[in-house]
Amino acid sequence: MSLSAVLLAAGSSPSPTPSESPTALVPSLQDAQESATNAASWVEQNWSTWLSIGLRVLLIVVIAAVLRMTLRRAITKLIDRMSRTAEAVDGTALGGLLVNVERRRQRSQAIGSVLKSVASFLIMGTAALMVLGTFEINLAPLLASAGVAGVAIGFGARNLVTDFLSGVFMILEDQYGVGDTIDAGVASGEVIEVGLRVTKLRGDQGEIWYVRNGEVKRIGNLSQGWATAGVDVTVRSDEDLDRLKATLAEVGEQMSKEEPWNEMLWGPIEILGLDSVLLDSMVIHLSAKTMPGKSLTVERELRWRVKRALDAAGIRIVGGTPPVAEEEPPADPTAGMAAPSAYSNTGSPQAQAATPLVSPPASK
Repeated sequence: MSLSAVLLAAGSSPSPTPSESPTALVPSLQDAQESATNAASWVEQNWSTWLSIGLRVLLIVVIAAVLRMTLRRAITKLIDRMSRTAEAVDGTALGGLLVNVERRRQRSQAIGSVLKSVASFLIMGTAALMVLGTFEINLAPLLASAGVAGVAIGFGARNLVTDFLSGVFMILEDQYGVGDTIDAGVASGEVIEVGLRVTKLRGDQGEIWYVRNGEVKRIGNLSQGWATAGVDVTVRSDEDLDRLKATLAEVGEQMSKEEPWNEMLWGPIEILGLDSVLLDSMVIHLSAKTMPGKSLTVERELRWRVKRALDAAGIRIVGGTPPVAEEEPPADPTAGMAAPSAYSNTGSPQAQAATPLVSPPASK
């Protein structure tokens, strides 16, 4: 007999009224005793089923909790090991080739957060479905409703899903990290934070750009591998090329031996030759392979040294201030004129002596 039948039978027994005699209470007590007996027998028949269901639910919950805790600890140890490895190589020659500590830390934390969330969702979701199945609940309508809701949420929040998935793959593939200088198309600058949905960049003017990961179609990372420093030197076209080349080679050799430029330079400073030759000027191009993100610093220092070396060698750069000529006294405008002739004055004795004689008039 079911529990509902027992309760119905117990509730259907008539209650005594004040007008009834005390002898009428005897059947009611008998009915209550019968109902209690039936309930006890029903509990005795079904207690094993209840105990079995309870033990199964408890076992599922315990296994899920232990598995979740074990996976989270394993992920935490993996992240800590990655962080310790980054700290060990920081400041060494190998550390210069690898990413910095802050970048490794944020990347490992992001990966750990994603892995922990995915593990918790899978384990707890599976455990919840197994518990519902233990109570013999039909899961087909529930799964169908969840599928429809998931599709609706996916269409409504597709931009959010796109940003999240793009951020996950960017972090897993290590496309960029904290401290890198990147060109993301919509914005460019130094990466100060990498998130699963948004990446923060600091621009050249100090502004902070919030770039959604789903909007990034291409990324130019200027801090991975190596960079190239290039300097153009423009001089007059009549300069001695051999002397100019020797001066520039000396500048490059001296800079490569001094600190900290010897660490920033990953190769010799090369004189690639003439880029262009014009009537009044020619351009010599210098190039060097540098540490990532240090190309501008090397270019500024190289220009400084080249200018000082050319000034010391007397080689003038085109576009500089022309030399000032020494001042000379103004020329006499009459220096090139001949002295006046004495015959120009009609009153002078020379002019009078040279005056032709007037012939006398002829006589009649």
